[in-house]
Amino acid sequence: MARRARRLPAIATGLRSAFEQGYGLGELRHDLMAGLTLGTVAVPLSMALAIATGVPPQHGLYTAIVAGALIALTGGSRFNVSGPTAAFVVILFPIVQQHGLGGLLIATMMAGLILVALGLARLGRLIEFVPYPVILGFTAGIAVVIATLQLPDFLGLSLEGLDEHFLANLGRIVGALGSWNPWELAIGLFTLLVMLLWPRLGIRVPAPLAGLVAATLLTRAIGAWLGGDIDIATIASRFSWEADGQSGAGIPPIAPTLLASGLFSNADGEPLSLDFELFHELLGPAVAIAMLGAIESLLCAVVADGLTRSRHDPNAELIGQGLGNIVAPLFGGITATAALARTATNIRSGARSPLAAVVHALVVLLAVVALAEVLGGVPMSALAALLFIVAWNMSEARHMVHTLRTAPPGDVLILVLCFVLTVLFDMVLAVAVGIGLAAALFVHRMAGLTQSRRIEAPTEALGDLPEDIALYDIDGPLFFAAADKALITLHRVDPGVRTLLLDMRDVPSLDATAIEALRRLIDEMHHREIGLVLIGLPARLLIKLKRAGLRKRPGLLHYSRDPRQARRVAWRWREARVGADH
Repeated sequence: MARRARRLPAIATGLRSAFEQGYGLGELRHDLMAGLTLGTVAVPLSMALAIATGVPPQHGLYTAIVAGALIALTGGSRFNVSGPTAAFVVILFPIVQQHGLGGLLIATMMAGLILVALGLARLGRLIEFVPYPVILGFTAGIAVVIATLQLPDFLGLSLEGLDEHFLANLGRIVGALGSWNPWELAIGLFTLLVMLLWPRLGIRVPAPLAGLVAATLLTRAIGAWLGGDIDIATIASRFSWEADGQSGAGIPPIAPTLLASGLFSNADGEPLSLDFELFHELLGPAVAIAMLGAIESLLCAVVADGLTRSRHDPNAELIGQGLGNIVAPLFGGITATAALARTATNIRSGARSPLAAVVHALVVLLAVVALAEVLGGVPMSALAALLFIVAWNMSEARHMVHTLRTAPPGDVLILVLCFVLTVLFDMVLAVAVGIGLAAALFVHRMAGLTQSRRIEAPTEALGDLPEDIALYDIDGPLFFAAADKALITLHRVDPGVRTLLLDMRDVPSLDATAIEALRRLIDEMHHREIGLVLIGLPARLLIKLKRAGLRKRPGLLHYSRDPRQARRVAWRWREARVGADH
């Protein structure tokens, strides 16, 4: 049992590595300052992303509090900061529309179990198998969907609601353009302007916080000026809450509570029926959440390693992400993963350990308890402006344009297809098709590298061969897409050839298709009474062939270590044939 336990991936390796390298009051001071900065960034982002997902803003805050702290303490990266992220909006929004908040929480817990299983199975290198054009395509597509979903709030449209289909939503938005509210548009544009210009002032206050504070003050000033005869939607006017016999508008000024009443409700607000049909319907979205969460968190950890010259533990990171997504829904938190923007802010703010992310969670908790009424005054158009900035940064437009101009045509096709499928359908289909096309493109390219050719000129090891001994060189992997193409020329050897030498020192791999193609070649050579000598195959490939029944047969099949040994075998066979003819 002890030996088996040692094989399991460790958890909390990020925290342990920080303490193993030495941790004192200086490092704690850096973590406190980084956590304070992160918390001020996380509060508006968490609210905005929860609203974009289709749930009240407090659930985004609860996610940053519970999942943000737990993942930091149990994960494998010293610098990752987790919480709600924009990438999940296109997956979570349809779940909320169909199954309500309860369905989203259950799907998140199912995804957490999948992430833990991936970490225990040591699949932390998952990110290496997702091609860059696929990632760039679906992230750009997600950015377009997020930006489109913010248009009603940004323009102040009178719109009853949106569903999970992009084109239908776009049609509804276009149809409602006549109801736009000039005050909300003005506040949204003002917020955008503040957030874009604020970094140029060099003031160490995060631009999202500055933009939302300025927008809230402007909204109150306009309301006071016009005497309340103005309709500007805010968090408090849009959302209400009930908890512990209390009720109010905006955000409840209470900490997240374990299994609070009303959490697991369906789209109609009724208690969710936990049955097999529901779990079956949520399995596909849960797998999509887990896959995207794994990709996002591991990609974020890789970027953090590059910025800090540290190393993360990918398996521990997956386990930490899984635990966070299992526990957070029990407190009302939605799906969480590592966020690149917050992680980069964490590093730039001087963080030294995962404790910075824990401090960030405590700052968000303090904001919920002490500043709920203030947060309720944030205008919805300002939050939409914030998400426009998030979507633009997420789209990586410059990288996408550069890739479209410089990448090979096959990669461009994959990028464009992933983008279109993400926008028009969903990210799950886009990633599946993108990875499938990337794999097919890779197979096609690898097949083009495999070739066979006859060596006519004398070689140093074999010398000048007689006409009845032919030498062919096979270069590249022999697999299902390349085996028949590479071996077909060998079926057309000259009638006078009695021994065929195959130099296979440059063949790194053989699959079942290649073994079957070799079997057919050997049978044909046997039928034509031509001996076959395979040269330089690695021991592991020889074992494969022998297990498949392709063993040595005198005068028909031989395996040689090198060309010199093959020459001796070929000449011995030749002398035996000459002797038999006489």
